[in-house]
Amino acid sequence: SGSTDCICYSTVGISDPVTSALHIIVGDCQPLDVSSVHHNNTFLKYSVSLLGYGFYGDILKDSEKKRWMGPMRYDYSGVKTFLSHHYYEGTIAYQPAKRTHGSPRDKESCRTGCYICKKSEKQLAEQLKECGLKHEDGEEEWKVIKGKFLAINAVNMSCACPRSPKGLSPAAHLADGSADLILVRKCSRFDFLRYLVRHTNQDDQVYVFRVKRFQFTSKLSEDNESNVMDIGKKRFGQFCRDHPACCCNIVNSTWNCDGETLDSSAIEVRVHCQLMKLFARGIEENCKDEAAYSQSSVEQLL
Repeated sequence: SGSTDCICYSTVGISDPVTSALHIIVGDCQPLDVSSVHHNNTFLKYSVSLLGYGFYGDILKDSEKKRWMGPMRYDYSGVKTFLSHHYYEGTIAYQPAKRTHGSPRDKESCRTGCYICKKSEKQLAEQLKECGLKHEDGEEEWKVIKGKFLAINAVNMSCACPRSPKGLSPAAHLADGSADLILVRKCSRFDFLRYLVRHTNQDDQVYVFRVKRFQFTSKLSEDNESNVMDIGKKRFGQFCRDHPACCCNIVNSTWNCDGETLDSSAIEVRVHCQLMKLFARGIEENCKDEAAYSQSSVEQLL
């Protein structure tokens, strides 16, 4: 499932091959939302867990150059990226997920037999009966936010892992047809560190929305489209990127798409409700407590 096993932790509650094998044997079925990423109306990739621009994109880009370090490269690149404290200016436009129940700030975690996901499944079936595969996104209102951001994250699940047991968005649902869009505005290093340590979204510099579609355009892309004089700015920006000693802020980050880089900063993301199914049943209540108890019992036997 990747370096952090976040897909396994978010859908099963534990990263254990025997548990996963039993889910396959029993035939458990867990629907899962999938996001498609586009650039200039051209499909790029699918995303199942995390889309991250800024902090998580910079970590991935830097760590790719240090694969010889093994898993330790993520810790090294994480500290390096945190100390650099780069922010990126741009515009986010999004369509709220109005038909989805719940809020990304509530404490309703997605569990086995989640009623919110079941309601979304019924709505999806009704929608397919009425209008087939046609989308009605054009009728929905777009909301726009401009600013300077340290991180822009969109998650289809909680993205829980051993280092972050609750995940980036603890109340995110696996199959409700929406993604949680988390915007971390430019703030002090101390405030950003507090956000990273506790991974909750209650500070003033953090905005979180439940969306079904969003677009991002960096400030550099906007400037380049506005007038011809930006050709000189672009060249100067390239000069700054080629010479790290320059004090200018890096103008563009990289998108982290499930652990793979996307070079296009301007993207459009659409969430597809329950597009795929896994052999899983969701996280059961007290699953982690039972797993910890089982592990301690095994250690005692050994």
